[in-house]
Amino acid sequence: MSTPALPLPPPAHEQPLPPALPGPGGIRLLVGVPYAAMPGIRPLELDLYLPAGADISPVVVFLHGGGWRLGSRHGAGPMYRDASPTPFERVAQAGIAVASVDYRLSGEATFPTQLHDAKAAVRWLRARAGELGVDPDRVAAWGESAGGHLAELLALTGDAAALEGDVGFPEPSSRVSAVAAWYAPSDVAAVATDTGADPGDPDTREARLLGAPARDVPDLAALASPVTHVSPTAPPALLLHGQDDRFVPCVQSERLRDALAAAGADVELHTYPGADHMWLGAPDAAADAFDRTAAFLRRHLIDGGEQS
Repeated sequence: MSTPALPLPPPAHEQPLPPALPGPGGIRLLVGVPYAAMPGIRPLELDLYLPAGADISPVVVFLHGGGWRLGSRHGAGPMYRDASPTPFERVAQAGIAVASVDYRLSGEATFPTQLHDAKAAVRWLRARAGELGVDPDRVAAWGESAGGHLAELLALTGDAAALEGDVGFPEPSSRVSAVAAWYAPSDVAAVATDTGADPGDPDTREARLLGAPARDVPDLAALASPVTHVSPTAPPALLLHGQDDRFVPCVQSERLRDALAAAGADVELHTYPGADHMWLGAPDAAADAFDRTAAFLRRHLIDGGEQS
């Protein structure tokens, strides 16, 4: 006689939400919430910053940087480390919820796993929108560096079945309606050439993301490049980049800007003289980049896309 199976709890991403914590300016925080669970692997988590007093709010998914190798959902980059309130708190205070997302890094899995995770986070927000108080029809993406790359891919790949992955809720849509990307690698195949690195080096950040140098896996490198996915249906994009970026040269955002413009998409690129990667060396650029991003998100998530 077989032993009956023990009852198992629902997957972590289906379990009850934790109690909200109070934040500055009346916002509410849900910390360490699982958005996707996989057998034998830690649940993937996000932090959610919810506006004060709103029954339903638009939401932006934030994806952190770190060369796909490090980093976490807890910050928007070193230039904002001591900011109080934080960038996420300021966006929530302005009426837009922020879901800051962890995703699997290149030491855990190679591409397209990272995009699968980002898409799962969007699907989770929509699947539980009623409980969370977020509007499933007003979802944007925002990221810095490697996270900016994933945010661009979220915006440009829509509901492409081959890139959805199989973690978390299988539905609803993973589409986003606008994207803001800071100093993002938009043409993965060309990063080594643009930086003057050896394109055959297996230890570059992008080679570790792909599992091999981009030149050795050209089809995968193209799949991982936002410029490959440009179309006339791309949502509005704000691209911000330092002109003196040594790690992800500004030409990466220029290339994506040109491709989006040629397709007839709504795109704006603003560059900052003297700003290195992560806005290092340019605190004024860091302040302006946040202000431009907050205004862009408000325009497309609250004001209906109208120019302010």
